[in-house]
Amino acid sequence: MPDLFYESQLHAEGFATVAGIDEAGRGPLAGPVSAAAVVLPCDYTHSVLNDSKQLSERKREILYEELTNDKRIRWASTLVDAEKIDEINILQATYLAMRLSFEQLKPRPKIALIDGKPIKHFPGKHKALVKGDSLSLSIAAASIIAKVERDRLMIAYDETYPGYGFARHKGYGTAAHREALMKLGPCPIHRRSFAPVALAEAAAG
Repeated sequence: MPDLFYESQLHAEGFATVAGIDEAGRGPLAGPVSAAAVVLPCDYTHSVLNDSKQLSERKREILYEELTNDKRIRWASTLVDAEKIDEINILQATYLAMRLSFEQLKPRPKIALIDGKPIKHFPGKHKALVKGDSLSLSIAAASIIAKVERDRLMIAYDETYPGYGFARHKGYGTAAHREALMKLGPCPIHRRSFAPVALAEAAAG
């Protein structure tokens, strides 16, 4: 289970505030990529909070409400849409969402713990942790917020663009999604720079 070990190390090094940052939605064929930045209290503990991928949708929703309604917790999130993803590529869109989330936190944290690899041109000091969402509570909290915000949007898109099954698969490339994509062609939230979407668009003429 994640804890505050890395956050405590940074506090001991003189960094008064530490943000955890994570993303959700890099792999789907449709919808935005999401990121969140979270600053937890120094003494924060939680018996259930974990990497969002290890939790059920219901548990993520419960944790999201806990985290976002806790007055001791500062957080911000960003969604970067499919059009921007196609313009700058998914990796750069992910980094953009992370940077914007960090910049929204006021006052700006002194340092960030980021899930994955270091980010070029990040607007502050940061330390990258591979599989950080399973190591750091701050990153795990960010993973929950990023995932739930994106999932809620994809459920709403299911009504706007019926037939693709967005409420079920959240835009990921499941067999059902790919079948619907070939049958219906891409809709406005599909990522046209992703090969299966480009293939479906070409097939649709």
